Amino acid sequence: MAALIDTHAHIYVKKFDSDRSDMLQRAVDNGIGTIIMPAIDVASIHSAIALCQQHPNLFAMAALHPSETKEATPEDFKSVVELCNDEHVIAVGESGLDYYWDRSFDQQQIDYFRLHINLAIETDLPLILHMRDKQGRDEVHRDMVQILKEERAKSDFPDRLRGIFHCFGGPEWLIQEAMDLQFLLGIGGTVTFKNSGVAELVANIPLSHIVLETDAPYLAPVPFRGKRNEPAYVRYVAEKVAEVHNLEVNQVIDQTTQNARALFQLP
Repeated sequence: MAALIDTHAHIYVKKFDSDRSDMLQRAVDNGIGTIIMPAIDVASIHSAIALCQQHPNLFAMAALHPSETKEATPEDFKSVVELCNDEHVIAVGESGLDYYWDRSFDQQQIDYFRLHINLAIETDLPLILHMRDKQGRDEVHRDMVQILKEERAKSDFPDRLRGIFHCFGGPEWLIQEAMDLQFLLGIGGTVTFKNSGVAELVANIPLSHIVLETDAPYLAPVPFRGKRNEPAYVRYVAEKVAEVHNLEVNQVIDQTTQNARALFQLP
């Protein structure tokens, strides 16, 4: 059985300061072999890289989260570009659009999203996508797909554009769009939530297009819902995906680990 990969965990945040070593040991004890840390801002990239230097099973991403683009500067993005050259950085992310909290800077979000797409293509790194809209709306998903298609069409290297739709929760039409764009679907703790509808969506996603994640410290799966999430809990996500697909959990772990290793070009 392959070791699990948590493809999205913010383990550099303060919520882990009191027990980070113990948390990482619990991950190892639960069969998690690799943890990949998405960025929020420039400081978080440096924090993630510092952890990578201490732990060989950790990897980092570089990007500005869409919510951070309201105050972001060209110098911030220049730092992101430079940090993509670090040996521990294996993806551009998390980037995308967030229409949930504040719509006053949509254009800045879109402009930075385009910059991140092209950075991923130029560096030949996977792009990890954040997307959030008000419940029942899918404006953000349609905008993201349109922008991804536009930037891919303009690129001299369109086949380099690939990545993950992080924290996938629909809509259902996005499954085929994501696969057509060479993107995988990141499935996390919400698949275990009783009325989230994510399990029903996952039933329609081929296992070859799924990777597992926690989004720690957020969105802990059942039976830890409402508590701090951590990479060790990605096993509960694997178990739920196995249940939905009527497979042995080892099959899910093997395939999703293979998917992640191929995407991130991990050994």
